[in-house]
Amino acid sequence: MELETKAFPKLLVRPVVVVTTISERGISNAAPFSLNSPISFDPPLYGFSCNPAHDTLKNIRENGEFVVNVVGKDFGALMHVLEVDYPYEDNELVHAGLTEERAKAVKPPRIKEAIAWIECKREKEVELGEHVLIVGRILAIGVKDEFWKETEVLDMEIAKPLCHIAGEFFAVDMKEAKYKRAK
Repeated sequence: MELETKAFPKLLVRPVVVVTTISERGISNAAPFSLNSPISFDPPLYGFSCNPAHDTLKNIRENGEFVVNVVGKDFGALMHVLEVDYPYEDNELVHAGLTEERAKAVKPPRIKEAIAWIECKREKEVELGEHVLIVGRILAIGVKDEFWKETEVLDMEIAKPLCHIAGEFFAVDMKEAKYKRAK
């Protein structure tokens, strides 16, 4: 089946993260993103694609910091709340009933209910197409103990990370597979 090129994201399952930022006045903001990925191991860099009109980008431009919250399938029901275009400085975390928790290395909060978090300082931004790629240098990371395996990877079966396909379609209950490396 041939598809239009703009349908390409529907072919890729992507992890959903909720990025938290703060305004200059210290008011929290939270928004979900699925166009995101680690970019570099050394230096440790993470990137996500943001609509230029989002409060997330405005806040990052004002103070240069953000937290990437890795979320589980229980956040699926909250996506409609977190995606609402509330007025600037109207805290989405409050609307979603989520709990702010102090981050270790940056001012924006992390989300207590998240599986894991990545605290970043803006390294660079690049306008690409209709979005801005925000690249952050990773300053601190953490994961809740119950989601971290002895093999030092996220326990997919317990964490049940939320992944996005397209629109209202999400992937959940993914299973871990282990393949031997070629020699």
